[in-house]
Amino acid sequence: MADKKKIVAPLPAQLRPGVVDERYKRQLSVFGELAELHEVHATSAEALIDGARDADALMTTWGVQITREIIAELDRCVVIGLASVGVDMVDVDAATEHGVVVTNAPDAFIEEVADHTMLLLLTGWRRFRHIDRMARTEGEWHHSRPLLNNFPPLRGQTLGLVAFGNVATAVARRAKGFGLNVIAHDPYVSNLRMAAEGVEATLTLDDLLERSDFVSVHSALNDETRHVIGAEQLARMKETAILINTSRGGTVDGAALAEAIASGSIAGAALDVLEQEPPDLDDPLFALDDVIITSHVASASSMMRPTSETRAAREISLVLKGRWPMACVNPTVLPKVELERWQPVSMDRGPNR
Repeated sequence: MADKKKIVAPLPAQLRPGVVDERYKRQLSVFGELAELHEVHATSAEALIDGARDADALMTTWGVQITREIIAELDRCVVIGLASVGVDMVDVDAATEHGVVVTNAPDAFIEEVADHTMLLLLTGWRRFRHIDRMARTEGEWHHSRPLLNNFPPLRGQTLGLVAFGNVATAVARRAKGFGLNVIAHDPYVSNLRMAAEGVEATLTLDDLLERSDFVSVHSALNDETRHVIGAEQLARMKETAILINTSRGGTVDGAALAEAIASGSIAGAALDVLEQEPPDLDDPLFALDDVIITSHVASASSMMRPTSETRAAREISLVLKGRWPMACVNPTVLPKVELERWQPVSMDRGPNR
């Protein structure tokens, strides 16, 4: 139908174009007769612009950077919908300047990432890589108990959360069950919200770093949080502390982290995300026995894709129907566009930048 909206899904260069009806069946079930979905193989910025110039919406999740250059060439786009929590693949400032609403899925796969965070914390704390190797190596079966005898029980240790969004909140609830004392630093979250979860708000990040036995990073990646954990911050941590990161690799200075662990400034790290993905195998972090690395899989489960894809489609549909979305990353744009405010915007669900 001629009056249908056009939605473009940029396909990362490393993937092959597929059958739209199969690849996007969940999203299409949400769009119904509202819009037609077109896949554009984004092998370059120019290719994406050519295919999306007349689009009413973009729907993306990973592998394609929606840059200022691309946004400036979108003649009709009113919304960019992300099927993810993080929004660092979109130039949100440029979208705001051009009156484009950006949405995300801030309440998708929260529980999975929280579970994975606790997995990394526990495996790091119990020196899992070491004791697994000892169990498999002839003559070292009895060596793991003396190793673990050097560490106090987990109960009573302090977990410091860098940022206190949805994932960090879920981590705090789990950590309490293990008897951990939980503190957090987030200048954009009310102390009352943290207190309601039994979490102590620290006045400064330095205070958190100096007190924590575990530091878990949960910041979105933006100009303010890039390398929020760098050499200076690592130097403030305890020599026995372990750093955990399940947010974005760019929030931690990887080179500084490798140096801190190699020098004994901190005890180790457990990471699901790295600054470069896939990483170079000569990354110094890979050479350290006290570093556990998983391949950006914290959000993975059988529910991850259905939940995030459906949520992204619903957000786009709301905007294309002329309504405010439920999770707007750039809410300052909303009063400037012709969208109906049909419900209050919950700041617990967005923005997430």
